[in-house]
Amino acid sequence: MIKKTARSVLRAKRHLRIRNHVAGTPDKPRLAVFRSNKHIYAQIIDDTIGQTLCAASTMEKAVAGGLEGTCNIAAATAVGKALAEKAKAKGVEQVVFDRGGFIYHGKVKALAEAAREAGLVF
Repeated sequence: MIKKTARSVLRAKRHLRIRNHVAGTPDKPRLAVFRSNKHIYAQIIDDTIGQTLCAASTMEKAVAGGLEGTCNIAAATAVGKALAEKAKAKGVEQVVFDRGGFIYHGKVKALAEAAREAGLVF
């Protein structure tokens, strides 16, 4: 009998492989992305001290206020712009992108491109 591994387990394995190569430093913190079925989350993390510097998600009323849905490309774009603005206010210019085991396509790509357009370099 063929046993099929759950998609969430496969994504977690991919994320661990990515994390072996990607780490945030004080100079270049890590921009981590997570998307669930309902929301999109992004945070900028300094892994040397294990601290989140800033975060944005569609759970925030300021981000999701004028959006139709909370888990589409428009929402991902709004989260990327909001996160970049918060990062610039904290003095973060450069980041390392961590896609969290998700493929770089659709919502994850839209979030990354919006953050780049708003001024983050990665």
